[in-house]
Amino acid sequence: MEDKVQDYVALATQKHQSGYNCAQAVACAFSEALGLDEDMVFRMAEGFGAGMGSMQGTCGAVTGAVMLAGLKNSQGSHNVGTKGSTYQLSKEIIEEFEQKNGSSICKDLKGLETKQMLRSCSGCIEDAVKIVQKVVLGEK
Repeated sequence: MEDKVQDYVALATQKHQSGYNCAQAVACAFSEALGLDEDMVFRMAEGFGAGMGSMQGTCGAVTGAVMLAGLKNSQGSHNVGTKGSTYQLSKEIIEEFEQKNGSSICKDLKGLETKQMLRSCSGCIEDAVKIVQKVVLGEK
């Protein structure tokens, strides 16, 4: 199982290094496994990089992970009853990320105000991928 996690980490890292933002790198790394069109996932995630475009908001890697929770768990508009369970997955993702890194806010992670970086983008991507593997896919 650890090999599979490392494969997803490597794929997300490669995507980030090739120009995907953090949200795109995390979400697109799992697009094939979830049977999703990568180009559509890429476009959906585009505005969520860099802390939702300004480094003031939630880390892109975290938002990519939360997107995957909805894409995996939701049954679509014909069954809106999955929201509660998707919210629970999202909460788990954010709480685990914050526990590991001290924040889920991009500017805090980058230390823009404190000059103390908590985690690099590549580290945030790695953490988010591991959390997706565990929380969203249920693989430990």
